[in-house]
Amino acid sequence: MSQVGAKISFVAAALLVFSSAMASGPPVRQANKLVCDVAADIALETQDYPTAIDLHRKLLRSGKNNALAHYHLGFAYGMTGNVSEEISEYRTAIGLGLKVWDLFLNLGLAYYDQHDLNGATAALGTAVLLGPEHAETHFNLAVIYEKENRLPEALQEITRALALEPKDLDAANTHAIISAKMGNLVGARDIWTQLVRTAPDYAPARSNLALLNRSCGGDCTSFTYLPQTEILSRSVDGQ
Repeated sequence: MSQVGAKISFVAAALLVFSSAMASGPPVRQANKLVCDVAADIALETQDYPTAIDLHRKLLRSGKNNALAHYHLGFAYGMTGNVSEEISEYRTAIGLGLKVWDLFLNLGLAYYDQHDLNGATAALGTAVLLGPEHAETHFNLAVIYEKENRLPEALQEITRALALEPKDLDAANTHAIISAKMGNLVGARDIWTQLVRTAPDYAPARSNLALLNRSCGGDCTSFTYLPQTEILSRSVDGQ
């Protein structure tokens, strides 16, 4: 949960990455596009995760050194809530030499689910190195840095994410939260004001702008820290 001067919390709508292939559904991890077994991966693609788990485990019984199968099995485990097995399979895939950006992205998200911010930071940092052209790597690393209060690094990564996806509402909202935490309340207010104008249905911007204005009475230039008011959920949809 984001805080300004350890005094106030703002709404962050999307904490972690959404798969572009499943953008209409709930937040999910990024599915890898490579194929290790047609039937197993069709089950994965169609979100039949119990079948995907069974078929990938069967495949691995005939060849345990298939790094991609371990990765896909880990992904299926993660989508069924078995995060410990998910992490184990990802680490096995990495140990077998698989080094693709989305593997490290998903590993970072899994570590985050386990409240392991150090592991999440390391994995997402590798995802950024392997996939710097993917905005979601920078966005997720920015969110983790913000939670660790590493604000200059968070600002750097969210700026890179916005350079790649300038119309992303969640990235802009996160940019405003980071700006506010760094004491740039005027900058945060300007970002939220613009979001409210251009995306009036985007609830986090409306909530955060109202909270900011209520706290500083419309004159944010005279405030370094905001008084405690209320704690808001990071997720607008309850995820």
